[in-house]
Amino acid sequence: MSQPGGVWVAALTPMNPDLSPDTTKFVSHCRWLLDQGANGLAVLGTTGEANSFSVAEKRRLLDAVAEGGISGDKLLPGTGSCAIPDTVEMTKHALSHGAAGVVMLPPFYYKNVSDDGLFAAYSEVIQRVGDGKLRIYFYHFPQMSATPISHNLIERLLKAYPNTIAGIKDSSGNLDNMLEMCRRFSGFGVFAGSEQFLLPVLRAGGVGCISATANATIGMCVEVLNNKDSANVDALQNELTGQRLAIQRQVLIPALKSIAARHTGDKSWLVTRPPVVPLSASEEAALFTALDGTQFKLAA
Repeated sequence: MSQPGGVWVAALTPMNPDLSPDTTKFVSHCRWLLDQGANGLAVLGTTGEANSFSVAEKRRLLDAVAEGGISGDKLLPGTGSCAIPDTVEMTKHALSHGAAGVVMLPPFYYKNVSDDGLFAAYSEVIQRVGDGKLRIYFYHFPQMSATPISHNLIERLLKAYPNTIAGIKDSSGNLDNMLEMCRRFSGFGVFAGSEQFLLPVLRAGGVGCISATANATIGMCVEVLNNKDSANVDALQNELTGQRLAIQRQVLIPALKSIAARHTGDKSWLVTRPPVVPLSASEEAALFTALDGTQFKLAA
């Protein structure tokens, strides 16, 4: 299987008024992102509020995407959870739909665990899944998980499972960490977790970005990607970074849902599952003031 790359969107999950996932709207949103030029979709991640969903709900969302005609090679579902059996179940389900790989959080409840413990957890998942098609992309998000993925752990798992360990989504915000992994691990697919690092990661040999805010900035993301070798690409990247920073001044999930609601005229996009709550009126006004100052626009 070829290495996925380019701009992958950590897709939002729309909700019904009863807080259940709206599978019909979810599939429509996924199709829209691909129509805008996204290379693929990292569904069931942080932005998709997946850690607030049951395994059954997550399975239904994956089923809906497949039934909606979206090919598995366009999917990098999030499958990692604290419980190894849940991770195994979701990973097997993703593979049953032909997913290009999975983005896998470490088991994150217990803090200050050793690399030995994390090695054992990932190893157990790989062995229980028992599928040669499995490709794991680590999810390094220490601000949220408080369980970082160290370079030594990556090296150990690459040595033990060279055909399974495929890459990483680095949402740490630490560009030096991303660049060092590009340098240190040949053939290891480094995705920046924010489009503000898209160009430098590509230049260092990384494969692209998996971004939450690409739900809104997908047009500019694609423009940077398609012009990565042009003379004006740094200016394009600066414009893209400005859009990202304008959005991330607010809490990302409700901010992105506010943008989706304004773009579509559908206020049901504002529904989030607690503990995430919608932006206040003043927060939403500040978001749109900052974003509109960047000449931001979304395609119909």
